[in-house]
Amino acid sequence: MKQNFTVRQGALDGVEAFLSVARHRSFRKAAAELGVTPSAISQAVRVLETRIGAALFVRTTRSVGLTEAGERFLSRAKPAFEELVAASEVARDLGQRPSGLLRLSVPRAVIPILLEPLVASFCKAWPEVEVEIAASKEVVDLAAEGFDAAIRLGQFVAADMVAVPMTPPFRLIVVGSPAYFEEHRPPRHTDDLRHHACLRWRRSSGALALWSFNDNGEALEIAVSGPFIASDFPTMLGAALEGVGLAQLPAPLAAEGLRAGKLVEVLDAYAPVMPGVFLCYPDRRQMLPKLRAFIDHVKRRQTGDSGMEAKKEAGRGGGRTR
Repeated sequence: MKQNFTVRQGALDGVEAFLSVARHRSFRKAAAELGVTPSAISQAVRVLETRIGAALFVRTTRSVGLTEAGERFLSRAKPAFEELVAASEVARDLGQRPSGLLRLSVPRAVIPILLEPLVASFCKAWPEVEVEIAASKEVVDLAAEGFDAAIRLGQFVAADMVAVPMTPPFRLIVVGSPAYFEEHRPPRHTDDLRHHACLRWRRSSGALALWSFNDNGEALEIAVSGPFIASDFPTMLGAALEGVGLAQLPAPLAAEGLRAGKLVEVLDAYAPVMPGVFLCYPDRRQMLPKLRAFIDHVKRRQTGDSGMEAKKEAGRGGGRTR
């Protein structure tokens, strides 16, 4: 049978007073140490003894000693109380300065083009913060999974999340390799995609994503077909570079391939504009300094400020976040 273990309300009341009296063998010295009156210390100890059901001290007009029950209670309570104090100090330290483990849930596509340079500069600026990146295509529950924040495409940011923009809006473009277009005529209209090998993306829900377009201001979604299905944009990019077929990708992800002539954009007149990439987190009131430092770092990277300036600002109390 499963047991329920609980700590009674007030079960720790008087323990600090008891430990101070036991250490000094004096109610008066314990009162001075804790900044209260001797009568308050005496009352706290009496309440503790009543709750325990045993006398903990032997009191005379000239001395204070421990009973056998007091000795046994001291041997167990002292290390336990010290551990509680140490735990409080560790938690307080995390609440006062950027330190500890910062866990981020991110889509794989943003790691090489956005996150790697950002994290490198952040780690140099804040060496006491450890950054853990969990790449996933799923939109995870940050609180349930123990993440401090997530990096998400704008269309996947929930309404109850606080969002900080990391990129401006970008186009969602269709690209293919020169080798592919040596064998296939470039499409001029979205209807032409019926005659092309289109690389598809399977969402975390299991559904195949439709291709999105903007046709003279009207949103258009098309179910395409082709020989290859991937679960993330980088894999689709790799397949497009190899000439497997056409891929619809965020423009920043395809930018290097376009510059190098390894990719060719088509249907550019139909490319929709996406909201961009955002750093999002649940509630600014629950934010620890490590996350606040990362948010400020994101903002300063966008404006070109240095990590040293970030530290100076943190020393002045830090900046407010959105």
